[in-house]
Amino acid sequence: MTHSLYGRNLLSLFDLSDAELHDLLESAAELKQRQQRRIPHRVLDGYSLAMIFEKPSTRTRVGFEVAMTQLGGHAVYLSPRDTQLGRGETVADTARVLSRMCDGIMARVFEHSTLEELAAVSTVPVINGLSDLLHPVQALADLLTMREHFGSLKGLTVAYVGDSNNISNSWLEAAPRFGVNFRLGTPASCGVERAVLQPALEAAQRAGTTITITDDPYAAVAGADVLYTDVWTSMGQQEDPAHLAALAPFQINAALVAAAAPSAQVMHCLPMHRGEEISAEIAEGSNNLIFDQAENRLHMHKAILAALLGGVALTRSVRRAA
Repeated sequence: MTHSLYGRNLLSLFDLSDAELHDLLESAAELKQRQQRRIPHRVLDGYSLAMIFEKPSTRTRVGFEVAMTQLGGHAVYLSPRDTQLGRGETVADTARVLSRMCDGIMARVFEHSTLEELAAVSTVPVINGLSDLLHPVQALADLLTMREHFGSLKGLTVAYVGDSNNISNSWLEAAPRFGVNFRLGTPASCGVERAVLQPALEAAQRAGTTITITDDPYAAVAGADVLYTDVWTSMGQQEDPAHLAALAPFQINAALVAAAAPSAQVMHCLPMHRGEEISAEIAEGSNNLIFDQAENRLHMHKAILAALLGGVALTRSVRRAA
């Protein structure tokens, strides 16, 4: 890693430069190799991470907790029952206390503003484990997965189809930074977050890539290298029959996959609702990277934690120790 991220927050991918994002991918790839070879990498020995969960999650909890363990540190899981946030303590006071006891804070929250409040007061790095607006750690793990499969990211086309949400928002932020063309296929009723779209369009113009928004699922996936989707009803939301009906044509199924590139891969950030946003046939098929994505959350978490909490120059340190 050629750029120090020590003490920095990661709420959005726009918090980091293009070079810093590329460094994180390199570090995650090397840490994955190190783990596969069972070479210890305890670069955060004695460090602690506070993990605030307003929303439960399999991959976020296991990924960050195991990441801290493999890095030599310790993670403290804090559910709504384990903090005073639900009983009137302010977000700012929570940030002040955790900053005095831990080396970093990861928060998986409903409202993005909660992360911003934490970061405004915290004296240790704050990491977005998911908010209603963005999911940056997922997008970074996705990019690592694509690079492993395709060899290079530059020039690839990713088609995200379904509900416009925090995943598609983070992909809008990520794609131009890595030379990836991005298409968002979503019903007109879903809309797109303008605060995310405008800077993404500007980044794409600088990078010479394209961002396309369409309400035609087949136009979105035509010739695409990757088809990506997510659940249609996010945690904490009520199912809306009209919303689900509008999304039905955007299901990733055999017909939609056939319209993509012959070698196209399917991605999903999990959990999957087979028969809804993705057909069971495609979910169980061989042309998907879904569980590679899930595994790569661990390795990307380690790269982020080592860089932000410890300021570790991972690519150099791993090479020296390997």
